[in-house]
Amino acid sequence: MTEWLLPSAEMVETIHDVVLNEGELLGRAQDKSLEGALARVENRLAYGMIGDVFDLAAAYAMAIAQGHCFNDANKRTAYRTMQIVLDMNGAREPDVPDDIIGQKIIALAQGLIDDGDLAEWLRDRA
Repeated sequence: MTEWLLPSAEMVETIHDVVLNEGELLGRAQDKSLEGALARVENRLAYGMIGDVFDLAAAYAMAIAQGHCFNDANKRTAYRTMQIVLDMNGAREPDVPDDIIGQKIIALAQGLIDDGDLAEWLRDRA
């Protein structure tokens, strides 16, 4: 069983604060739980549903992008967290422009692709 380095809720909140643009709303959405969204990934780990670092990074991206835990910048937070999870666990980020990856995160947030699709896409480009 692989031991993964996982981002804490505090780390994800810090990532969120860094990616915010001037004038965007700080903080978490009042009716959403960041810890609950991140627990979905931990649950998948506990049940052996994460096969590699790309599955892990994509699962975090989906949990954050679809969890809408922040007032603003959920997709940017998902994207940056995905990059950090890859980096923390020794994987190379895909060598594609940010706007292309951004389109994937938007599709993920809209439910047009799932985390498995994103993981496969990441794996093919790493």
